[in-house]
Amino acid sequence: MGPAMRILAIETSCDETAAAVIEDGRRILSNVVASQIDLHARYGGVFPEMASRAHIEAIVPVIREALVKAHVGWRDLHAVAVTRGPGLAGSLLVGVNAAKGIALGRDLPLLGINHLEGHIYAHWLETESEGAADPDALEFPLLCLIVSGGHTELVLMQDHGRYQRLGGTRDDAAGEAFDKVGRLLGLPYPGGPAIERVAQKGDPARLRFPRAWLEGSWDFSFSGLKTAVLRVVRGYGEAGPDGRPPRQAPIPHLAAAFQEAVVDVLAEKTVQAAAAYQAKAILLAGGVSANRRLREEVKSRAGDIPVYYPPIFLCTDNAAMIGAAAYYRFQAGQRDGWEMDVVPNLRLV
Repeated sequence: MGPAMRILAIETSCDETAAAVIEDGRRILSNVVASQIDLHARYGGVFPEMASRAHIEAIVPVIREALVKAHVGWRDLHAVAVTRGPGLAGSLLVGVNAAKGIALGRDLPLLGINHLEGHIYAHWLETESEGAADPDALEFPLLCLIVSGGHTELVLMQDHGRYQRLGGTRDDAAGEAFDKVGRLLGLPYPGGPAIERVAQKGDPARLRFPRAWLEGSWDFSFSGLKTAVLRVVRGYGEAGPDGRPPRQAPIPHLAAAFQEAVVDVLAEKTVQAAAAYQAKAILLAGGVSANRRLREEVKSRAGDIPVYYPPIFLCTDNAAMIGAAAYYRFQAGQRDGWEMDVVPNLRLV
């Protein structure tokens, strides 16, 4: 065994300013996240220009804190990794420019990482969490369901860095649907945790929302479901001040029925794809993978196929997952030049 390899990782793809120091792609020496949720909650969603300004203010303190918490100095680092896409262009630029400056100033290799690949590699970080995978025991192929605010993707991972995209959303991602329906129900941003919390008090069987199965494909669609919720809410009467739902609307039942419709399609398609491609395990990744109903349903339907999900702090956007992905990219020989740019619509495959 050679000396440990430490990577400083930076993540600024949306509304989280994050930095982490990761050792050998597995150990989290530090993982610092400055959230902008309170800033954007006033508006019910992320304002790109405000997000990039907040990143500019937070990026240096967050990186400094990551180094301090990891008990390392600049000389202890072996590379700098950063999310280059997908994400908001202005937000991505803050992280990429910071990473370039550090790499240039400290003469360190620079690696641009795909945010979606980062979500997958959260599973290779060592944690004590229930449901987390043992990184040493993971065997390929793996079926990955990436569900976050802007993405819903089914990906077959055939080896490190080798992916086959099976399907994805044709319109709204699952996380977007949660946020939009959350606003319809008068719930705070972000919609996912708010709907999950309220749904616990509701009966999902009280209402039945449609499922878009899109037979013959591994794709998803949640736009029609969102419209169905809107029609039902309007059926209870006129919206109140500030667009709040009518008083008569049974918010917990609506939330529970909506969540059930999303989870039903995500779980069923994921399990069917895993069986069809003989996956050795199912990996849930991205912010929506923190949803307990989704975890429960995938596990209950998967039969003998193991199902893994990271702890909640590694489901939402963070830099530790970027550092884990970067380690494997570094080992495969990736090095990026100063001309590397952000790619807001960067694809995994």
